[in-house]
Amino acid sequence: MGICLLVAFEGRPGSVSSLYARGYAVIPEPQQVKLEREDFRIAADWRVERGPGVEAGSPAEQIVRAGLEARHAFKLAKGGGGPAIRLEIHSGSAPMGKAQDKDREELARQAYRLKLTKDGITLTANAPAGLFYGAETLVQLVKRSGDDWWLPEGEIDDWPDVEYREVFWDEQTHLDHLDVLKQAIRRAAYFKINAFTLRLNEHFEHASAPALVDPYALSPAEVQGLTDYGREYFVQLVPYLDGPAHVNFILQRDEFAKLREFPDEAFEMCSTNPETYRLLEGMFQDLIDATRGSTYFHLSTDEAWFIGKADNGVCHEAQRAKELGSPSRLWVEYTNKTAQWLKDHGRQAIFWGEDPMQAEDIPSLEPWLINGEVYSPAYNRAFRARGIRQIIYTNSLPDDPLFPAYYVLSPKDEIRPGEGTSERATQVFNEISYSMARQQADIMGAGVYAWGDRGPHPETYWLGYAVGASAAWHPGSPDPHELTESFYHIFYGQGATSMSRLYQLLSTQAQFFATSWDREPSGQLPLMFGESYGIGPFVPHLETLPLPPVPTSDYLRLHGDWRQENARRLELAWKFLGENDELEALLYTNLPAVEFNRYNLEVYLSISRLCRQNLLLLKDLETISRDLETAQDQAAQLHYADAIDALDRALDIVSGIRDQRNQALHNATATWYETWFPRVREANGRKAARAPQNFVETETSERSRRAQVGLLYLIDREFALPFGQWVTDVQEARNRYAAAHHLPVREGKFDWQDTETLRSRTIDREL
Repeated sequence: MGICLLVAFEGRPGSVSSLYARGYAVIPEPQQVKLEREDFRIAADWRVERGPGVEAGSPAEQIVRAGLEARHAFKLAKGGGGPAIRLEIHSGSAPMGKAQDKDREELARQAYRLKLTKDGITLTANAPAGLFYGAETLVQLVKRSGDDWWLPEGEIDDWPDVEYREVFWDEQTHLDHLDVLKQAIRRAAYFKINAFTLRLNEHFEHASAPALVDPYALSPAEVQGLTDYGREYFVQLVPYLDGPAHVNFILQRDEFAKLREFPDEAFEMCSTNPETYRLLEGMFQDLIDATRGSTYFHLSTDEAWFIGKADNGVCHEAQRAKELGSPSRLWVEYTNKTAQWLKDHGRQAIFWGEDPMQAEDIPSLEPWLINGEVYSPAYNRAFRARGIRQIIYTNSLPDDPLFPAYYVLSPKDEIRPGEGTSERATQVFNEISYSMARQQADIMGAGVYAWGDRGPHPETYWLGYAVGASAAWHPGSPDPHELTESFYHIFYGQGATSMSRLYQLLSTQAQFFATSWDREPSGQLPLMFGESYGIGPFVPHLETLPLPPVPTSDYLRLHGDWRQENARRLELAWKFLGENDELEALLYTNLPAVEFNRYNLEVYLSISRLCRQNLLLLKDLETISRDLETAQDQAAQLHYADAIDALDRALDIVSGIRDQRNQALHNATATWYETWFPRVREANGRKAARAPQNFVETETSERSRRAQVGLLYLIDREFALPFGQWVTDVQEARNRYAAAHHLPVREGKFDWQDTETLRSRTIDREL
């Protein structure tokens, strides 16, 4: 996403919130809180009482009853004369103060007032949505201490800062089970998120384009059921479809190659080809039919760098761009045309308003469009002048592998310190709270995105989503670190311990996982065009590690000192291996202790083990290097058999490295597949595309095909290491040396690409 988001101020509130200071955790923080000095108990004789405007079984009543029972083991009485939690809806009963969004009528529908006393609780709202949000706040507020349940005496007046609060759920590289998607909607609603933007791509059964459908895909009935389910929680499911760029999932298939802008590139569609519109309109209709009851449709016009530049046998955009005056105006024509089709079919289009569109062409856009991002001062002002409302876009997971950088790795713990990064949740909080666009644009919402390009597990998203949702509801307060601590309490419940340290360790482990390897230009892969970088060409890079040198076959001499050359890498590997021990201890301590979301920690354990496998790889490379040095020393002393033994130890270690890698992959697959459909090339009578959409920009075609199956992409860089050839070369040197000194040769072949072996015979012999 090529945005330019300006931050006016990155400060934090000066003190903790009044609720947090009293031991209560609420996300988002309510707008106005007035607390009395005392807390009060609620007991089993408390009941729900429906007042004016509240029907039996309303969503708010269900949340109060089910939420208190599920989260606090507190079951309300069904009748009697005990104190009541009274629910009422009266127009104008929930007042509002200052807010960013100018649509006060919509904000009022989401406002509520909560009065808390020992004699009873009154929850009042202007509309059902506000009553629902007040019920969520009440459920979060209850504090259990021993056998007692407590609430603070006081009054809360609350309303959102913006009407539209969105999270992005990216299914482009996997597909969650339907019950997992429902759980995600419930979690979103719990943090007062009211839009769940879902990118399914080929994981949806497009009736208009059956050739696109992957082996596992959601049916229209399933997506409609998910949409209906979301409405019960005041969460709108918003379908998301890319075009004209980022459509590799379409153009990589032979059936649609004719729609390419350039014959050799599957990144972007030809925006002047009538067949492009016929395909997209059919897919639009499929998604509209499966999300009846939703208002919006996310028309992703993201990064269409090449629009208006093609002039070849399959696409003549350049001619049309010249007629209109520029590629930017061709982009406007495409956007207006597709958005108008959506409007004519009952949907309001949210689009990405950015380069290659130029600010001077914004007046040509339809004024009823919604821009899903804020871009730059010139663009923001032009959108506002045109009457186009905007959403503050934030990104809590750009391209962090395995786990978001919720805590930042110190540069002193990087092999090659780079530009650094920001705490993802704090960054999201600041971008929503303090964006300069608040003064420049007509803001109606905020969206927190977590991109799935690298195939992360969605369980890693939730801290960023919760903190972002809080900033969208109540910008600037409380401190994002307080929000983080509140999240741990709310998300895991009682029994969770040292969660901030657990998240810090997992963040830094994942960052070292990413930075512990070298990145080198590839001379084998073709130059890249498009993607998220601009036009290019770009030189692709590969992640790699230096392997120890192969000894000579005569005297087993080594060229270079591998351990000295990699001393810093090894020093940090040992440091992080110790911290991985601490992380796993915290995970095992919390797994049986937390009340809620235990599976979340199981995913984290699998990620910790992937990080650990990388650290053990580095440690084992050090041991291999030592064994090679020992072989060299023994050969110099004419200790032929001892030299051979040292070489054999080094070769055996490589088998152990492969088996540890396979075990970590096996563990992750077993855990992640508890909530994912299998990633396979063929099932249910359907086949995946012959060349899947890249997870990263550097995959060779063979690696790309392999990454399509299972979770191999998580450790894909290891397969690119020339370890198989290294073993062959070392074994040949070893055997020539052994033959020269009348010692047995070593038989057998080593398959570095084997992903099935978890314990080789070599390991069994050692054990």
